[in-house]
Amino acid sequence: MCYREGVTSSQAECCVPVTSAALSIADAETMANDFKVLGDPIRLRLLSLIASVPQGEVCACDLNDPLGRSQATVSHHLSILTAAGLVTREQRGKWAWFRIAPERSEFVRSVLIDHPLMSVS
Repeated sequence: MCYREGVTSSQAECCVPVTSAALSIADAETMANDFKVLGDPIRLRLLSLIASVPQGEVCACDLNDPLGRSQATVSHHLSILTAAGLVTREQRGKWAWFRIAPERSEFVRSVLIDHPLMSVS
């Protein structure tokens, strides 16, 4: 129900809250840090590549070509995603394998699901 002055019942739909509560300070800080990490298009694309592999994990060696970037650049960005806790890294011989961190999968899904609507400014 909308309690804004001058809003009719047919307009009330516009007043429905998007969320049930405001973010806590801790949640806001965590999400702001996550969005800073994902503010780089290379890292956002890396996260989407890792999240979309059917096997659930991908070797770092298979990420250079889709990004069109050097191994050093990809490695740098993977390190940032790992430090942020968005992906996990497992060393197997000389190759590192990456997967979405299980405890962050809901956040990653909410960011990447069906390419969310972009802002229309």
